[in-house]
Amino acid sequence: MSHLFILGLGYAGSVIRAAAEARGWRVTGTGSAGELDFESDEAVRTALATATHVLSSVPPFDGRDPVLARYGDALGHDWLGYLSSTGVYGDTGGAWVDESAPVGTGRRTARAEADAAWLARGARMFRLPGIYGPGRSALGRVREGRAHRIDLPDQVFSRVHVEDIASGVLAAFDAPPGAYNLADDLPASQNAVIEEACRLLGLTPPPLLSLEQARLSPQARAFYGENRRVANGKARRVLGWRPRYPDYRPGLLACLAATAGLAPSAPRGP
Repeated sequence: MSHLFILGLGYAGSVIRAAAEARGWRVTGTGSAGELDFESDEAVRTALATATHVLSSVPPFDGRDPVLARYGDALGHDWLGYLSSTGVYGDTGGAWVDESAPVGTGRRTARAEADAAWLARGARMFRLPGIYGPGRSALGRVREGRAHRIDLPDQVFSRVHVEDIASGVLAAFDAPPGAYNLADDLPASQNAVIEEACRLLGLTPPPLLSLEQARLSPQARAFYGENRRVANGKARRVLGWRPRYPDYRPGLLACLAATAGLAPSAPRGP
């Protein structure tokens, strides 16, 4: 039986796990939803020795990749995968970026270094924009009064539904090594997403504020310091991947239905 070992089994990893298990795979891992403690060297190395495929979603810590630092000598697998970030592209002023764009110019230098290190090992590199899905979307922020609309009219971001990450990873099981952007088809402003969430919930959108008025955390403020559109053409062409949720509107509708325990309406095609 094919065995996928996931280092850092959290939100996205759990959805990937469910999708792989539905195809008959054995899946184990470390992390909040995993069976093993990351620091249990013997147990982790035993699992790595039996795994046919290894995927890491562990982000850099203190400027280095914890997985490569601790278990790099045990990662001789034919199939390696890494969940990276489109943040490695930095700010492009709203221009489109694909996998040929330079990396390491943005605020996530440690992530870019980890990205490069995994690529050098022949990994399938999944560069992800803002991740959302059931229990983790603009709907929750609106309900809790944490949503902001910021007066930056030209600011756009790409995003991806967590189920589309899972389908992209599984599609790459038979794909060559390299970087793949997994993003939806419609980069949009954060304001548009918040407004759609409010519409679905029947609530009034929050007021439009300047960055100073919003009093965002340094991390949230840095988020607005980058502006880019992420192209997914390579994943479509090489992996045969198609996002089930091609933009935030059917994605949010599916999130709403999931939290209500209902089956979502069929999303629109790309």
